[in-house]
Amino acid sequence: MKLALDALHLVLPGGKRALAGVSLEVAHGERIAIIGPSGAGKTSLLRLLGAALRPSSGALAIADVDPWALTARALQKLRGRIGMIHQAPPLPPRQRLVTAVLAGRLGAWGLWRGLASLAYPADIAGARESLARLDLAERLFDRCDRLSGGQLQRVGVARVLYQRPDLILADEPVSALDPQLAHQTVGELNREAQTRGVTLVASLHAVDLALRWFPRIVGLRDGAVAFDCPPLRVSDAMLHDLYATESQTIPLQGGEPLAHPEPMARAARGAATPLCR
Repeated sequence: MKLALDALHLVLPGGKRALAGVSLEVAHGERIAIIGPSGAGKTSLLRLLGAALRPSSGALAIADVDPWALTARALQKLRGRIGMIHQAPPLPPRQRLVTAVLAGRLGAWGLWRGLASLAYPADIAGARESLARLDLAERLFDRCDRLSGGQLQRVGVARVLYQRPDLILADEPVSALDPQLAHQTVGELNREAQTRGVTLVASLHAVDLALRWFPRIVGLRDGAVAFDCPPLRVSDAMLHDLYATESQTIPLQGGEPLAHPEPMARAARGAATPLCR
């Protein structure tokens, strides 16, 4: 699914500016990581790409169409092709994991099959397979309120894997996971995108995760694009400038930011311009 943003602005209720003139072109099947400090506008950008928020000004095209020029039914159909992974998945506490995962296909199944699946899960094997990719197959019939925050995040990922959307949007999908599980989960998202040739856009707090798994890195600061580069052209200076508002530390997986990211072992340093594209 292609994405095109041209001078996109977003002002939230109350007058706060969330995005300021963002322009991006995303080709079908691209995999992009969005990084930046807290409050940079990463979540707002993903919500715009998922047609959950309407821009205040500028142009947005999802799969070559303006979502806000569509009829209500066509907009709903477009949203059904988009899989959104939330930092805190909206999962009912008493819902079983099998039901939570199968909910990924509700948009494709229609009302009656969806209601029937609440009484008796329509595809137990499919739900188990998706959970197995995140090491949660044995929890298939557990309730969501018996899981930790990190496990719930992985259930949210499993639901989108089961959905098989044309566009995957992930908003801090591994913030509650330890480093090993975070790499495994982000790796599964990348494998899904590559195997099916679908577009993946993920906002990540941990810079090392972004640099390892994604071929394109977009740095966002104060609602604007600071740089748009392949990982080997993201220099230390660019990262320190991006996170200058967070005590000039660069956040890494595990919640232990380093003052200088030498352990990330990137090959090119200092040669990149502030905006690579």
